[in-house]
Amino acid sequence: MRTAETPGATGRIPTPTSPPPDILRCASMELVVTDLAASRHFYVDVLGLVVTEEDTDTVHLRTFEEFIHHNLVLRQGPVAAAAALSYRVRSPADLDRAVAFYAELGCRVERRAEGFTSGVGDSVRVVDPLGFPQEFFHDVQHVERLAWRYDLQPPGALVRLDHFNQMTPDVPRAVAFMEGLGFRVTEDIRDAEGTTYAAWMRRKPTVHDTAMTGGDGPRMHHVAFATHEKHSIIAICDRLGALRLSDRIERGPGRHGVSNAFYLYLRDPDGHRVEIYTQDYYTGDPDNPVVTWDVHDNQRRDWWGNPVVPSWYTEASLVLDLDGHPQPVVARTEAGELAVTVGADGFSYTRAGDEPDELPTWKQGEYKLGHQL
Repeated sequence: MRTAETPGATGRIPTPTSPPPDILRCASMELVVTDLAASRHFYVDVLGLVVTEEDTDTVHLRTFEEFIHHNLVLRQGPVAAAAALSYRVRSPADLDRAVAFYAELGCRVERRAEGFTSGVGDSVRVVDPLGFPQEFFHDVQHVERLAWRYDLQPPGALVRLDHFNQMTPDVPRAVAFMEGLGFRVTEDIRDAEGTTYAAWMRRKPTVHDTAMTGGDGPRMHHVAFATHEKHSIIAICDRLGALRLSDRIERGPGRHGVSNAFYLYLRDPDGHRVEIYTQDYYTGDPDNPVVTWDVHDNQRRDWWGNPVVPSWYTEASLVLDLDGHPQPVVARTEAGELAVTVGADGFSYTRAGDEPDELPTWKQGEYKLGHQL
């Protein structure tokens, strides 16, 4: 396991003497949206999430296999942003551990016995040392699990919340902190000089509950929902096309090299990025090996070698502090993936050892800005 002394890390975050909370899984995200009706239409009528509860200002949504109250909260507000990245913990005692762990770090911590949202009991919210609003809870209201309600499920039904992806300027620093919280790295992207561009980290035995992506931050890159199979993603694309909403598709469909999962990236009415995700792999053994990808391998982000649109590297959602104000965004000082693989001096390869000009001529242009039509 890497430690907080990871080479290249700056502003080392000390590891608290207090034990961290025992996190089970990523469980929900709260998004602030500027047009609640438009967002409800996108997530419910288009993507098919289930409404658990709603009022004039808030909609609580869940996936078809979920038994807790919600996986996504949409809340009307003036600025589109992520208000909370929420994790379920193993026991009520883990909330005490969360308070002690983050208080020792000097983080702002708030606890509400009645919860911050409907359907969730005693909860702790913090702004962590990376600048992200995190929530921890155990007590929840149970609701009907709709896994067997095939009469209600649309083609491409979303069955679970799978992961978050967080954009942060210093990935090694973020990884070291999350490891202190009990997360384990499953895959990462680096270059020969040792720069880390992204890392995937998990608590549940999948590829990740969250990922740390290098870029200006803190920002929320995306929230991902799982579906059962890749054909479900094709069905979602067909539905978007039929509804004349193809402009919501930012990237994909395709298969990742990292995670081996089939993917589709969408943008909601406020620009929040949503991934539809399926078919990654089991990582639960204690000796599960870390997979490291070369940042110049053009199959790391898309196994078929399709280039990544620039917006995927540069755009992300603001995150809020506990008072609802947008967190200031800090620029990444090291080069990002866009610069090293798509910029004028970047290069990519299909086979390690190939020279940049050994890509077929019809592929070379795809990896340079200005060549896309």
